[in-house]
Parts: sequence; structure tokens; C-alpha cells
Amino acid sequence: MEQSLQKSIIHYPRLDTVLMVEEFIKEHGGEYKRKSLWQHLPKGMMYQTYSLILDYLLELGKIAIDREGKICWIWDPEGVKRYIARPRLFWRK
Repeated sequence: MEQSLQKSIIHYPRLDTVLMVEEFIKEHGGEYKRKSLWQHLPKGMMYQTYSLILDYLLELGKIAIDREGKICWIWDPEGVKRYIARPRLFWRK
């Protein structure tokens, strides 16, 4: 993380909070924009903590935000393994 971002963070999220946000996005992917998703979470949290979780998930490539601003889950390691196992698919150089 950037130096300036680390200084401004007062509270880091707990693992169970990150997992709750991940599960909610998996179940409701593509339905909500940033603020609306935060308002519909099963447990309340500070918006700063929520924003930090979203930044973390974006950085990992687990979520994406479409043109309308809606957040969706894109992480699918099992699906990637299935595609890689197909003999017709290959890497081009």
C-alpha cells in the first residue's frame, strides 16, 4: 500500500468482516453500486473500513466495477482451471 494510505487508516477490518463483504458481493453481484452495497450489508461498518475492503478486493482482482458503477464478483479459480485444461485452448506468443 502507499505510504499516505497507511497513515490515514485508523481501523483495519477483521477477517470475518472481509469475508462477509465477499460473500455478499458473490450473492448480489451486479445489483448494487458502491454506497448502495454498503447500505445493504448484513452488518454495519464504518464507510472507511468498507472502502478499504473494496480497494483490497479490487487490487486482488476478485471484484470489478462496471461502467454503471455496479460491483460484481469476478474471481473464479476453478473456472480458470477448467479452461486451462481444455486442449484446444493455448497461449499465443
